[in-house]
Amino acid sequence: MPSIARIALNRPLRRLFDYTIPDDLRLVAGQRVRIPFGRQQATGLVVQTGVEPLRGISLKPVYAALENWPALPEETFRLLSWASDYYQHPLGECLFTALPPALRRGRVAEEKTQEWWLACNDGEALPANAHRQKALFAWLNEHRSGVAASDIIKAGFTRAQLRALSDKQLIKLTSPPASGSSPETVEAVSEKPALSAAQTTAASALATPAEGFSTSLLYGITGSGKTEIYLHYLKQNLEAGDQALVLVPEINLTPQTVARFRHYFGTRIVVWHSALNDSERLATWLKIRNGEPVILIGTRSAVLMPFTGLRTIIVDEEHDSSYKQGEGFRYSGRDLAVYRAHLNQCPVILGSATPSLESVHNAEQGKYRLVKLEERAGNATQPTISLLDIRSRSLEGGISRPALNAIEKTLANGEQALIFVNRRGFAPVMMCFDCGHMVECPRCDTRLTYHRRDRAMRCHHCDYQTAATEQCPKCHSDAFKPVGQGTERTEDVLASTFPQTPVVRVDRDSTQRKGSIQTILNQVNSGKPCILVGTQMLAKGHDFPNVTLVVVVNADGGLFSVDFRAPEQLIQTLLQVSGRAGRGTKPGKVLVQTCHSDHPLLKTLCEGRYLEIADQLLSEREEGQFPPFRAMAIFRAEADTMEKSLQVLDIIKPLTNIPGIETWGPLPALIARRADKHRAQLILNARNRKRLNNLLTGICQELDQSKLPAGVKWMIDVDPQETG
Repeated sequence: MPSIARIALNRPLRRLFDYTIPDDLRLVAGQRVRIPFGRQQATGLVVQTGVEPLRGISLKPVYAALENWPALPEETFRLLSWASDYYQHPLGECLFTALPPALRRGRVAEEKTQEWWLACNDGEALPANAHRQKALFAWLNEHRSGVAASDIIKAGFTRAQLRALSDKQLIKLTSPPASGSSPETVEAVSEKPALSAAQTTAASALATPAEGFSTSLLYGITGSGKTEIYLHYLKQNLEAGDQALVLVPEINLTPQTVARFRHYFGTRIVVWHSALNDSERLATWLKIRNGEPVILIGTRSAVLMPFTGLRTIIVDEEHDSSYKQGEGFRYSGRDLAVYRAHLNQCPVILGSATPSLESVHNAEQGKYRLVKLEERAGNATQPTISLLDIRSRSLEGGISRPALNAIEKTLANGEQALIFVNRRGFAPVMMCFDCGHMVECPRCDTRLTYHRRDRAMRCHHCDYQTAATEQCPKCHSDAFKPVGQGTERTEDVLASTFPQTPVVRVDRDSTQRKGSIQTILNQVNSGKPCILVGTQMLAKGHDFPNVTLVVVVNADGGLFSVDFRAPEQLIQTLLQVSGRAGRGTKPGKVLVQTCHSDHPLLKTLCEGRYLEIADQLLSEREEGQFPPFRAMAIFRAEADTMEKSLQVLDIIKPLTNIPGIETWGPLPALIARRADKHRAQLILNARNRKRLNNLLTGICQELDQSKLPAGVKWMIDVDPQETG
C-alpha cells in the first residue's frame, strides 16, 4: 500500500489535500513538493506523512520534492500550526507566509550566482561618442576588486553598456570576493556599548538565555537608552553560533537601527522587510534556514523566519499597532514572538516607553518580568509637557500664536522644532462656503483629502483620486476652500512664517522614494536649525539630539472615539512624540494644543508617568469588561450591498448563543462603505479564551459549508487592534 502525504497549498482553503508518495521519495513535514492540482501544477508543503487512506478514493502522486530537506524546520512548523489555530486562518496560507516570494512560486531554494565585473584594460578602444560606456569604465576602474552587476544597475548603468564593454574586452566576469572582504563590509567593534548605572541595573535584571524561556517587559522612558541595553545584552549573551531576532515596527526605523547594530556586530546583521526585492529576501531566508549565526533585524513577518539556532528575541516598541497584520493572516508579530520564545525555550525582551496595556497587565499578573529604566541617558532630562488651550485663539495652519512664538525662540537659539500633525495632505476637507458642499469619495463613506502639491483630491482609504478644482463642483462658487489642516498646509504656513529656515516634511507622501527617509534623517541629524513637520512616522524610535521643542497641533482626536483602545493609543502617541524633545544636552519642551485642557487624561499626561496612566486605563477596561480582561474576536463581512453583509453575520449570531459569550451587533462598520464594498461586523467578547477559540473554529467550519450570497467575503480578526 502506497504511503500518503497530506499537503497544504497557498490557497484560502481550510482543508488539506492527500497525495500518494512514490516509492523512491522520502518526505517529512515542512518539505516543499511539486504536485498536480486540477489541470495545473502547484507548489505544496507537506503537513503530515503516513496518513490513513480513505477507501474508494483514487489519489494522485506527488511529482517531486523541491528540496531533500524541510523548508520549514520543526519549531517553525509548530509555530505556524499554532498560529493557524489561534487566529483561525487557513493553514496553507499561514505556512507559505514563512517562505520568501520566490519559494512560494516554486523557485529552487538557492541563491543566483552573482555577476561580478572587473575592469581589465585601459579603455583606449572606446569611441569618442560612447559617453556612458566611458563613464561606466571609469567607475569600474575606481573599484579595483570589481562590482556586482546589481550594484552597477543601481548606479544608473545598463546591461547593454556592460555587454558593449565586455565585447571590447575592456571588462570581464570574475568571482565575487570572499565573504567579508567586500569594501562594503563593516568591521565590528569588540567592546560592548558603555552603560550608565541605571542602564547597567536594568540590563542585569533581564533574563538570560541560560534561564530558558522568560518574558521581560523593559519599560524605559523615551531617551533612556533601550537600544544600548539591547546591544549590550546581545554582546554579553549571544555565543558565536547563535541566532537572534530583533523586531522593529516599521521599515523607516530599520536603516538607523541596522547602522547601530552593524557597528557592534558587522556582517552578522541581516535585514528583513517588504522593501527588499525577491533575491534579497531569498538570500536572507537561506542564511537563516542554513543556521548561519545571524542577528535578524526585521519588521512583523521576520518572526516567521525558519530559525534553527534562535537564542534571543527582542521586540522594540512592543506597543506599536504595526505589529498586527491588518488583512489576510491577521497575526500579531509581538504575540507570536512571545510564543516562539516559549517554543525555543529562549528569552524574549519587550521594550517600550509606553507598553501596551496587555503587557502591563501581564507584568502585574507576574507573567512578565517588569524591568524599569526611568532615567534618560547621559545628561538629558525629561521634557516638560504643557497643555495649550486653543479655544477662542486664531490659528495659522492649525498652529496658535504662542506655539509660533515658541518655534521662533527655538530657532533663534540654534535648535530644532518638531511639529506633529497626524494627518497627511493639505486639508482633510474641501468645502463650499456658499452651498455647504463637501467632496466625498464615490467609493467610500468618507471625504476626499486635498493634496495641494499634486493638485489632487485623494481618498486615504481606497486610493481613489481626482483632480482638484478651484470652484465648487456643485454650485460653481469660488468660495470653495480647504478646511482643517494636514502636513502640507502646516509645512506651507511654517515656510512662509520662517522663510530663512528649512522646513522638512516627513509623511508617507514625502518618503515614497527609496532612501528618502535616510536623506531626511541625515539632514536633521546635522544639527542645523530646521523645522520638522510630520505624522506618526516621526513619533517613535528617532533620536534627534538638537530637537528641543515639540508642538502637537491637535491632541483631541482620540478623546471621544468609539474604539475602546483610542485613549491608550492617544497617550502612547503623545508620549512617544514628546520623547523626541530634549534627548541631547539641552532641555526639551512640549506644547500640546487642545480644546479640552481640563480633560483628566490630558492633565495626567503632563505628569508623564505612563505606568500610572496605564493602571488608570486598565481599571476602566476591567470595569467595561474589555481586553485584556476579556478575549475578543470580530467577524467582518463585506459585499456589494449592506443587506448581504448583514445576512452573513445573521447566520453567525445564533451560533454564539452560549454561556460566557457576549455578542455585539451585527452593525455596519464605522466606515460602512469602503472601495465600493459595504462592511459590517459582529463582535464576540468572552470570559474564557479557550471557549472562544473552540466556538470560532466551529463557526468557521459552519461558514465553509454554508451557501453564502454571491460576492460576499467574510473574515475573522482575533485580538483586534481596532473595533471600528
